[in-house]
Amino acid sequence: MTRHALTLVLLWLLAPAAEAACPRIVSQSPYITHTLDWLGLKDCIVGVSRYDTLDRPRTGGILDPDKDAIAVLKPDLMLTANWIDAEAWQAAAPKGARAVRLDGFRSMRQVEDNLRTIAKASRQPEAEARARTFASAWREKAKAVHGNGRRVLLLSACSGAPYTFGPDTWLYDLFTEAGFTVVETHPRLRHLRVENPVAALDDLIGKLRPEFVFVFERKYSDQCAAILPRTGVRIVALDGEQFLHPAPVLLTGLDTLVTRFGR
Repeated sequence: MTRHALTLVLLWLLAPAAEAACPRIVSQSPYITHTLDWLGLKDCIVGVSRYDTLDRPRTGGILDPDKDAIAVLKPDLMLTANWIDAEAWQAAAPKGARAVRLDGFRSMRQVEDNLRTIAKASRQPEAEARARTFASAWREKAKAVHGNGRRVLLLSACSGAPYTFGPDTWLYDLFTEAGFTVVETHPRLRHLRVENPVAALDDLIGKLRPEFVFVFERKYSDQCAAILPRTGVRIVALDGEQFLHPAPVLLTGLDTLVTRFGR
């Protein structure tokens, strides 16, 4: 363990108990950290996974949680995605800690359920009250987008190992509620050919005939620019941080869509 990591651990272990009711939480995925922050529970987080940007002691990954690092943090509540087996996650929990697995990737209803589950597990009344507002908040923002039935393809990126979002994903629900027609028919994720993603995307666009391709990356890449003259569709770059986490940060993404498409 590095000196910086050890210092972080000691600070969190010796933190004053001004918030006595605040449970000590390990967040094993960034989308869970986003959710905790929105619920007002960021200060309760004592450890995060290797994928996170929050400055807390590291606790391994979703599939390989670091049992020893978690034990040092003495958590009351451990939260992870349900990609890990329930028994394996429970085995990583110190005695007395509650080990909870969450979904969220298959529908917006699951995102809503996650907020309620986390808030209830935290035993914080303010978090539970805030969780109850999310379902109406995201639907209200979605209705303000006015997608007007525009045919859209939802794409993770134009390069690397891109994939599209279809039915049975939170983004399909989100953009459908916003009034767009999501043209992808493949359930969940369609992974494009890695050896030539631009050609694979060209083929898919020709088949599905979207008017817009929404690309979840922070800038309009060269690969995205290469698609436009070959297909004639409009490429719209969106900040992936606002859309690729099944968490309340989606509200910020909806604000972006309202700015671009709302009347």
